[in-house]
Amino acid sequence: MSFARGRGGSILFRSVLRSRPLAIGFAVACLATTTQLGASAQLSPATIGVSPSNVGVFTLGLGGWKVQSSAAATESGAEVSSPGFSTVGWLPVKPDDAGAPGTEIEALLQNGACPDVFYSDNMLKCFGFVLPVPQGGVPTLPAPRFDVPWWFRTDFKVFLGQGQDATVVVNGVVGQADVWVDGQEVATQATVEGDYTRYSFDVSNLVRPGDNTLALEIYPNDPGTMYTLNDVDWNQDPPDNNTGIQFPVQLHVSNALGLDNSHVLQSDSPDLSTSALTVRADVTNHSTAVQSGVVTATITAPGASAPALTVSKPITVPADTRTTLAFSPSAYPELTISDPQLWWPYQMGAQPLYQLSVSLAEGGGPVETQSETFGIRTVSTSLVGTSAMAPEGAREFAVNGVPFDVRAGGWAPNLFLHYSSTDIANQIQLLKGLGLNAIRLEGHDPPGDFYEQMDRAGILIDDGFQCCNAFGPPAGDAELTAKDYAIMQLSAYTIGQKLRNHPSVLNYSWSDNAPTPKQEQVSLAGFRQADFEDPLVCSAEYSSSLYNGCQVLPASGEREGPYDWVPPSFWFDDQYNAVDPTRTNAGGEWAFASEQSAGDTVPTMDSIERFMSPSDQAQLWLDPAYNQYHTNYEPDFVSYQFGTLYWLDQAMRSRYGSWSSLAQYVEEAQVQDYEDTRAQFEASIDHWTNQPTPSTGTDYWQANKGWPTLLWDLYNYDYDEAGSYFGASKANETLHVIYALDSGGVTVDNLGSNTQSGLSVVSRVYDTAGNLLDQQQSGSLRMAGQGVDNKILVPRVPPTTAPPQPARTYFVELLLYQNGRQVDRNVYWLSTQHDQVNWTATVTPGTPRATMTQYGDLTALQHLPEARVAVTAASKPGPAGTTTTTVTVTNTSSTRSVAFFLRADVRRGTTAGAELPGDNEVLPVSWSDNDITLWPGESETLTARYATSLLQGAAPVVSFSGWNVPRFDVSGAR
Repeated sequence: MSFARGRGGSILFRSVLRSRPLAIGFAVACLATTTQLGASAQLSPATIGVSPSNVGVFTLGLGGWKVQSSAAATESGAEVSSPGFSTVGWLPVKPDDAGAPGTEIEALLQNGACPDVFYSDNMLKCFGFVLPVPQGGVPTLPAPRFDVPWWFRTDFKVFLGQGQDATVVVNGVVGQADVWVDGQEVATQATVEGDYTRYSFDVSNLVRPGDNTLALEIYPNDPGTMYTLNDVDWNQDPPDNNTGIQFPVQLHVSNALGLDNSHVLQSDSPDLSTSALTVRADVTNHSTAVQSGVVTATITAPGASAPALTVSKPITVPADTRTTLAFSPSAYPELTISDPQLWWPYQMGAQPLYQLSVSLAEGGGPVETQSETFGIRTVSTSLVGTSAMAPEGAREFAVNGVPFDVRAGGWAPNLFLHYSSTDIANQIQLLKGLGLNAIRLEGHDPPGDFYEQMDRAGILIDDGFQCCNAFGPPAGDAELTAKDYAIMQLSAYTIGQKLRNHPSVLNYSWSDNAPTPKQEQVSLAGFRQADFEDPLVCSAEYSSSLYNGCQVLPASGEREGPYDWVPPSFWFDDQYNAVDPTRTNAGGEWAFASEQSAGDTVPTMDSIERFMSPSDQAQLWLDPAYNQYHTNYEPDFVSYQFGTLYWLDQAMRSRYGSWSSLAQYVEEAQVQDYEDTRAQFEASIDHWTNQPTPSTGTDYWQANKGWPTLLWDLYNYDYDEAGSYFGASKANETLHVIYALDSGGVTVDNLGSNTQSGLSVVSRVYDTAGNLLDQQQSGSLRMAGQGVDNKILVPRVPPTTAPPQPARTYFVELLLYQNGRQVDRNVYWLSTQHDQVNWTATVTPGTPRATMTQYGDLTALQHLPEARVAVTAASKPGPAGTTTTTVTVTNTSSTRSVAFFLRADVRRGTTAGAELPGDNEVLPVSWSDNDITLWPGESETLTARYATSLLQGAAPVVSFSGWNVPRFDVSGAR
């Protein structure tokens, strides 16, 4: 073998002998016939012998893979990779929606190895436990069953025409891999490493007309030394450490000239009246003679609203050479678009997408084409609000010149890296229901379809490297080798290629710590090589010249923490720790908080029944120090260990009172999680205009999980929407009214793009007996887009008390009207005995939660009298196979009883209003509101939208319950 640089900057192996079998045209079994950047088109596995004139990039293995441990498959690589090799006893595996076979455990699960793997500790019983490293810390060693290499094998058909070239493209592996084709080893594990890398291997001399075989021997993933991924302390790590293939393996078939790396660069005028587009593409001559062709680029406006722009030029490429071709606006003025259709986050505007198509024609042969969508938008970032809290400023982002408050959630993939396009669509529905405008990816970049869906949805992506694995900085550059730096640069280059034309991508950053100088140097070189133009951020902590700052990039302006329980009032406090320059865990909402939350979140009873055994459920409410398997591997609750619900439980018991059953425990948890998540997002919005240092964004840690969880989520793996979900959803409404827990004032915000006028606010204060203690009304308000107006009203609330004085619980109800119509309603339950944080102890480094001097006393809620409510529901069909169920709730109590924390769920049932037995909850559902509170005579209408197919032919039934309202059902039939 000879070694050379390959196309796209990846590593390319070419056989010394250039002769190859000749045939007329070619065909690839189970492959697509056109290339789309980021996602290969797919045909059914039965499609064999497609037209012999096809060229392009094709996903291998769409008809299936065979997977087996090398402990069982002891044959040599030459044997395993030979066509006709017997795979009797191997595990047949279907690829996921990205076209990848997935991990070793995914292969076992597809073959029935562990039914209901997420129930209780079944994963542990079936597959074992990821072993901690000998020195302790984050587990990195796979369970014994997975500590040997595993084979991933697939067959394909190909017929190369004279002068055609075939290249296998390995888009990274989780671990390391030997690559074999037709009995020949084309690369070893010394070369193929990294989940976010791309390696190309010329196999033109190896493939034969007809049947061929690709086999990868995947070595166990060690995220501490390999540039892959792991789950840190987010979950129980999968026992195979995700060893396998997350992204599709492809075959690039071309003529003598091959097309690759097509993309667009944009330069927008400051007033966004024009966008100058540059189209680039790589053309590689695979032959030993000079070759010529014609490259054509076409740009189509969204909705074909304007004639397509087409530019073309001839190209001549020397033998065995790659040339980068560029169509620039200076040479092709038509590439400067006037009045471009701008892409916006979904709350700020529309999401028009342009289409790029680049084709290469050569000597009358088949035309190779690449295409992708892109959005025209400008992302910018700056450091604002320099102060003692933020000595180098707070990071602020703007889209199309409009600054906005980032409200995001940390994203986690499926625990076994199984990609489902439908699942992503469902989660986008939930993210929009939460009102989030962004998500954060930390070292878990999904397949291309994910970014395409986020482009269409208008949800921004705060992307970046992961902490706590090989991508995390070492103590110094001397600890790394030339190979390490090569993989880092290749990873940055591959990531940059993948993300560069997606308008949803907001930035790319390092995680907890800034990179070492050499890491920064090679990574920035990789991003530049990829033409990645979006902002790069030094760290997710407050890394600056004061603390381990980058050499080239400016200060991060971001900070992290807390991660465990804090009271709602914490988020409204502006505290910082002058001793810790990273500002970790330092106070509430100020600057850009890249990851923070109040820790554990408890699902609803429906969700709990799905994944927790009776024993797990008993421990949940009886033993706060119990290490629940569905938190993570850590057995304790000290410092940065999150293996129990200890701190959540301690706060619940202190604030709301003890519980005597699982049902009561779950109800208290819903209420506490609601008020905490609401406070986190509301404080960020309320402080958006604070001076000198505003709150420029908060990233809830985390939005979701790749398996059922009790730790850090806004919605569960089954799409369960618990109290944390509806608290965040309430806070992030586009037009919203807030009670600020620091000032005691009322804030109105407008998170949309248009000015809203004719607004007014009514505030009411009630005691637990339903007596009205205070009522106020504002004058008329006018709010610009992305505007926040503080202290519009200051409700008169009961005075603060301290033990031994008895605490009083009261409610603050806020109503927002627009031209006399109610557009928002928000209810708070508060105590005259306030939560008090010991800030000196809390901001001490290594304390990811609040140390409390005093808990608020809300135990009076335990004594609320039972309330009566009337509920009606009706359903009607909606667009695209959906159903909308409308639920009207009225407090009909004859006394002043408040109906507190009322919850509605859609279930499968009968037209008479009876629930079907078993798990009958309809999920996912988009609710307009939920977990509401009403006083006598008040009424609220809730809407639930969901796919009609989720009813499974049954009638919709609405179950209804509350803190002081017994559960009952009503028919939701049409």
